[in-house]
Amino acid sequence: MTSTQRPITRDDNHPANDNDAQVPEMPPVPHVSLSDDANIADLVRRTERLAIAVVVGMAICLALIPVIYVALTYGI
Repeated sequence: MTSTQRPITRDDNHPANDNDAQVPEMPPVPHVSLSDDANIADLVRRTERLAIAVVVGMAICLALIPVIYVALTYGI
Protein backbone atom coordinates (compact mmCIF):
# COMPACT_ATOMS: atom_id res chain seq x y z
CA MET A 1 0.00 0.00 0.00
CA THR A 2 1.41 3.33 -0.97
CA SER A 3 0.50 6.67 0.46
CA THR A 4 0.11 9.77 -1.56
CA GLN A 5 1.73 12.85 -0.20
CA ARG A 6 0.77 16.36 -1.02
CA PRO A 7 3.61 18.54 -2.17
CA ILE A 8 4.74 20.87 0.56
CA THR A 9 4.45 24.45 -0.55
CA ARG A 10 5.76 27.06 1.78
CA ASP A 11 5.10 30.72 1.63
CA ASP A 12 7.04 32.76 4.13
CA ASN A 13 4.58 35.64 3.77
CA HIS A 14 1.80 33.76 5.63
CA PRO A 15 1.77 33.16 9.37
CA ALA A 16 2.45 29.61 10.55
CA ASN A 17 -1.13 29.05 11.76
CA ASP A 18 -2.74 30.13 8.50
CA ASN A 19 -4.92 27.37 7.08
CA ASP A 20 -5.71 29.35 3.96
CA ALA A 21 -9.32 29.70 5.05
CA GLN A 22 -11.18 32.47 3.35
CA VAL A 23 -12.51 34.92 5.91
CA PRO A 24 -16.15 35.80 5.17
CA GLU A 25 -16.95 39.45 4.83
CA MET A 26 -18.50 41.09 7.85
CA PRO A 27 -22.10 42.25 7.36
CA PRO A 28 -22.49 46.00 7.38
CA VAL A 29 -23.15 47.55 10.76
CA PRO A 30 -26.42 49.50 10.88
CA HIS A 31 -25.83 53.18 11.24
CA VAL A 32 -26.90 54.51 14.65
CA SER A 33 -27.31 58.24 14.78
CA LEU A 34 -27.12 59.68 18.27
CA SER A 35 -27.53 63.29 17.31
CA ASP A 36 -30.50 64.22 19.45
CA ASP A 37 -31.92 63.22 22.83
CA ALA A 38 -34.90 61.39 21.30
CA ASN A 39 -32.63 58.94 19.50
CA ILE A 40 -30.56 58.35 22.64
CA ALA A 41 -33.67 57.82 24.76
CA ASP A 42 -35.08 55.38 22.19
CA LEU A 43 -31.82 53.42 22.07
CA VAL A 44 -31.68 53.21 25.87
CA ARG A 45 -35.34 52.14 26.04
CA ARG A 46 -34.81 49.32 23.52
CA THR A 47 -31.64 48.17 25.27
CA GLU A 48 -33.41 48.15 28.62
CA ARG A 49 -36.30 46.07 27.23
CA LEU A 50 -33.87 43.58 25.74
CA ALA A 51 -31.97 43.30 29.03
CA ILE A 52 -35.20 42.67 30.95
CA ALA A 53 -36.24 39.99 28.44
CA VAL A 54 -32.84 38.28 28.77
CA VAL A 55 -33.03 38.27 32.59
CA VAL A 56 -36.58 36.89 32.56
CA GLY A 57 -35.58 34.20 30.07
CA MET A 58 -32.61 33.17 32.20
CA ALA A 59 -34.82 33.02 35.31
CA ILE A 60 -37.33 30.78 33.55
CA CYS A 61 -34.57 28.44 32.35
CA LEU A 62 -32.99 28.29 35.80
CA ALA A 63 -36.37 27.50 37.36
CA LEU A 64 -37.00 24.66 34.90
CA ILE A 65 -33.68 22.88 35.51
CA PRO A 66 -34.76 21.31 38.86
CA VAL A 67 -38.11 20.31 37.36
CA ILE A 68 -36.39 18.55 34.47
CA TYR A 69 -33.94 16.88 36.86
CA VAL A 70 -36.73 15.52 39.08
CA ALA A 71 -38.72 14.36 36.06
CA LEU A 72 -35.73 12.48 34.65
CA THR A 73 -34.75 11.04 38.02
CA TYR A 74 -38.16 9.61 38.89
CA GLY A 75 -39.14 8.81 35.30
CA ILE A 76 -42.22 10.97 35.27
